[in-house]
Parts: sequence; structure tokens; C-alpha cells
Amino acid sequence: MLGKISSQVLAGFARWDLSKRAVLLLAHGTPGNVDEIPEYLRNVVSGRPMPQSVIEEIQHRYSLIGEPKGHSPLTDLTMRQAELLEKELGESGETIRVYVGMRNWRPYIADVVKQMRADGVGEAAAICLAPQNSRTSVGLYRRAVLAEAAGMCVDFLEGWAGEPLLAEAFAERLRVAHGRLSAEVGGAVPVIFTAHSVPLRTVQPPAVSEGGPRLWPGSEATADPYAEEARLTARLVAERVPEVRDWRFAFQSQGASGGPWIGPTVEETLDGLAAEGVTAVVLQPIGFLCDHVEILYDIDIAFKGYAAKVGIRLERPESLNDSPLLTRALAKLAGEGFGRLAARG
Repeated sequence: MLGKISSQVLAGFARWDLSKRAVLLLAHGTPGNVDEIPEYLRNVVSGRPMPQSVIEEIQHRYSLIGEPKGHSPLTDLTMRQAELLEKELGESGETIRVYVGMRNWRPYIADVVKQMRADGVGEAAAICLAPQNSRTSVGLYRRAVLAEAAGMCVDFLEGWAGEPLLAEAFAERLRVAHGRLSAEVGGAVPVIFTAHSVPLRTVQPPAVSEGGPRLWPGSEATADPYAEEARLTARLVAERVPEVRDWRFAFQSQGASGGPWIGPTVEETLDGLAAEGVTAVVLQPIGFLCDHVEILYDIDIAFKGYAAKVGIRLERPESLNDSPLLTRALAKLAGEGFGRLAARG
């Protein structure tokens, strides 16, 4: 199946001259070690002051993950995803360079786009590796790309939460973990799907966010598509794993900045499941495409520990990382991006 899908995607590429075309994958970025975290956090908050206690807590979390300890694998895994995509696209015999730009760490998006221009790239399909579109965060990626893209035609994909191959990639991982845990406990276990929380003010109009509900609104008043797109991805994954009869959705990793963040939180959801007598659950993040601190610490350490305290065994499926289905999804999206560029003339 992989070869068939690849041939269909690459046939679309073959209609155009690819010598000046490239793909740009965009990700959040992560520091290489614990000592770089203060500088990294300054980038995340755009230079605003951050309490030393928060910096030290984040350093502590990083110190508990990765090999070696203190090293988040996000950049390494994103580079691997780019390598696999470049190989997939190259099966047509054409060389289609895949670049990686990070918003908050090296290689910075601005530097990478400058390098693309220096390499003679004239057209680029830019894909944000956060599938669910949040106008605030994705907007920052867009501005970072376009600020340095003078003279280069860019197709910027803002969201791909409903991409079937993405849902199937997550479902492939979920089937394994859900089947194993259900067999061990003697019955189908519920699933919690998660995505990263964001400040309520960034996804709701001011009239709603001021004094409005903290929980994910799920109404037409929502100004930003992020919450709805996150649940869309979860629903598409659940539909592909019919043995999952009970699933919930929660937002994880709420930040320390002032003001409310969207929920419900994972902890609130676990409390509810415990009250129902649930003793085992699978938690799958559907907003992240590879391992990093929000998975390796927040889920594997913090949420597992919290679940144990309320009498629940929590397991997590393997992250997508180098999933062939993810590579196929990215190749499809890149082909569609070049198609839109060609249509512009």
C-alpha cells in the first residue's frame, strides 16, 4: 500500500518543474540540554520576565526525560521525519529538499527560510507539525515564514486535523496499546484523547472569555478553530478503532501564565473516571507528532503518577515519531500544497 500511495502522490509532483521546489516542516523547537532552558523560555514568552521558580521546575522536568537525561528528542525526531519525507518524495527520481524550521529554538524558522532562498528555492510547501489550527500559535509560524520569504512563493498549510492518514496513523498506534491493556485487565478500557491546552483568551472572543466558561466551549461563539479541530482528530481516530467504546477528551499541559486555560484537564478527567469505578485507561495525545517533554514528562511521569493516586493504571500508545503512515500523510499534504501553488499560475 505504501508504494501505491507514494506513486499517486509523486505523479502529482511530476507535472511541474521541481528543481526550485522544497518542503518546509515547522515545529515548536526544544533546547538541547537543561542549561539552554532559560534562553529557550525567553523565546517562548517573547522575552517577558518569567519567575525563577518556573524556570527551575521546567529544568527539573527536562532532567527526568530523554537519553541522555535532560535531552528532549523533539528536534532529532523532527529531523528524522524530514529525512523520511524527503526519501518518500524522492522515489519519483526527483530531488525535493525537505527543510525543518523551529519557532523557539535552533534551527530558527527565519534562518532556515533565508537558507532556502540562498539555495535557490522559488516555491515551498510549508506544513506546520501541529495538525490542529490555532490562529494564535499557527499565526506565529506563518508570520515567521513570510517575514523572510520575499521573492519565494509559499503555500502555508494552516491545519490538517481532518487528514485521514493522520487519523489512521494514530489509530494504528492506539489499536496496539488499547488491545494489550484491555486483554490484561479483562475488558475494554476507556480512552482519553488529549491536545495541548491554550489560554482561553486566545481561542474565544473577548466578550466570551471575560467571565466566560473555562471549559472548552464547543459553540459558535468560539473564535478560533483549535478546540473543535482537536476533537475532530480524536473522533476520527476513535472511529477507526471500534473496540474503543468509551472515550473522553481533555486538554493537557496547562501553562503557568495568568488567566484561565481551556479544559477539562487530564486530572479532572481522571477524577471523573475514578468516580465511575474505572481502574485502567489509555491516554493518547493527538496533537503531538513525536516524543517531547509534554509526552515524556507530563504523560509518562506526571499523569501516570496522578492516575495511580486515584486508583487508575494509565498507559500510553507509542508516539507517531517515524510512522510510515505519518510520512505518507506529509507527502500527500506536500503534493496538495504544490498543486495549490501551480493553480496560482
